[in-house]
Amino acid sequence: MHILNRVKFVTPESVELEFTLAGIGNRTFALLIDYHVLALIIALVLTAWLTISYQIQTFAKQIFGDKFDNWMVAIVALILFAVYAGYFVFFETFWQGQTPGKRVAKIRVVRDDGRPVGLQQTTLRALLRPFDEISFIGALLIMFNRKEKRLGDFVAGTIVIQTQTIAISEKQNLTLSESSNLACSKILETADLSPMLPDDFAVIREYLVRRHIMSKKAQATLANELTQQVQSIIELNNLPDGTTPDTFLEGIYLAYQQTS
Repeated sequence: MHILNRVKFVTPESVELEFTLAGIGNRTFALLIDYHVLALIIALVLTAWLTISYQIQTFAKQIFGDKFDNWMVAIVALILFAVYAGYFVFFETFWQGQTPGKRVAKIRVVRDDGRPVGLQQTTLRALLRPFDEISFIGALLIMFNRKEKRLGDFVAGTIVIQTQTIAISEKQNLTLSESSNLACSKILETADLSPMLPDDFAVIREYLVRRHIMSKKAQATLANELTQQVQSIIELNNLPDGTTPDTFLEGIYLAYQQTS
């Protein structure tokens, strides 16, 4: 295992982003939290199942006959596996690569190219998780390959990274307009920035740093494109009154800092 392994991605806007891989320590910590949450969910599901099965026991025995107990065991096993796999699929799909444990540990799953994971990737990871964990193949693979992937990551084409993003131009100076604070206040009042990822924020910062060396036309075009992308992410139909795309991006930059 390599300490603080890093990976780099180049966004479509030609911004180079650097991430630190999660490492086996963070991943184990996240998994322990997830297993506590999962144990509670399974306990609730089993309680509900036992209650229901008791109510329909007489009717079920008429259907399954002498094989009633075997069928009940098989059904319970299927339910438990569905809950186990579904937990990771659901959260990693709808929480942008995070489960409750990963959110606490500040790590998340992304594709090999840095893009957010989808249903296909999360399903493959979940189906292969039992093989990784029961046989300890996952831990061995994480420790002895540079991208710290378990079997599920290799098959799904994913990696697990820390949520902090490092933009290569982080040390460059950033100058904001006087109206950026007002735009920030309006954005915090009208928009939810939680869907934004650290790399979204890094792209905006990179634009704000480099815009002064762009031509007016290129600056206006890129500002409009970024503004439309951010509006789509945070589901904001219209910009606050009197806010230009440039000022809006400045406000997003300030607002994201205050909410992250």
